[in-house]
Amino acid sequence: MFVFFSVSKKVKMGMEYLRQKKSTLGEHLALVSVRYNVYPAEVVQALIDARKNGKSTCGELSVDYRGQAKDEMIFLIKKEDSVVAQFRVDEDFLSRNNDASFENYMSTDKIRKKIAKQNNDTVFSTVSELRSGMRHINLKAKVQEIPKPAQVHTQFGNTAMVVNALIGDDTGTIKLCLWEGQINTIALGEEIEIQNAQVCLFRGEKQVRLGKNGTLNVLNETETTPTAVQ
Repeated sequence: MFVFFSVSKKVKMGMEYLRQKKSTLGEHLALVSVRYNVYPAEVVQALIDARKNGKSTCGELSVDYRGQAKDEMIFLIKKEDSVVAQFRVDEDFLSRNNDASFENYMSTDKIRKKIAKQNNDTVFSTVSELRSGMRHINLKAKVQEIPKPAQVHTQFGNTAMVVNALIGDDTGTIKLCLWEGQINTIALGEEIEIQNAQVCLFRGEKQVRLGKNGTLNVLNETETTPTAVQ
C-alpha cells in the first residue's frame, strides 16, 4: 500500500494544499504533472531514475531519492529550492504504472477541474452537484418554468417583486431566485449561463441566488416571450 505524506502532513503546490485522505498517490502525481506541465509518465520515470541514481530531473523539477522506510521508497520533488511534494512509494506502484493507468488518473473530476483552472477555463457544475452553502458556482441550465412574480416584504421594510424560476439540466432541476429587474432577463425555454452564484436553502428547498457578484447570461434567446406560469 502506498502513502502520500510531507513533514506538515500537507503538500503545498503554489497556493494549494493536497490532503492524503482525499486523493490517491496517482492523483497527486497527476496534479504535479498538470501544475508543472510535464507528462505523468515522465514523473514516474523520474522517480525510477532517482531511485537508481540518487537524483533525477523532470522538466523544471528535480527529484531526490531520500532512502527507504520499511517497504516504501521516499522521494522529494523540488523546483529550484522550493519543495513541491514528498512521497512514499512502493515498488509495485512504480512497476505497474504506465500510460494507460495514468489516463485513469488524468480523467478524474479533480484532475479535469485542475486542468480547466490551469487553462483559465470556467468550470461548470451540474444541478445534481449543487449543495446548500456552495458559493462561486457556475451553471448552465434551461429555463423550465417562470411563475407569476410575487410581492414580498424585505428586511429593510420595503416591498419587492421576486420570482423563483425553475431551471434544470440533464441531471435535475433547481429553483433560481430572481429579484425585481432580474425577472425579465429570462424567458421560458431559454438556455442560460450563471456564474459566481450561490446555493441557499429556503423553506427546506435548495435555490440558486445571484447575490451581489453573480451574473446571468442568456445563451439562446427565444423568438417570443411566453406567458408566465400562473
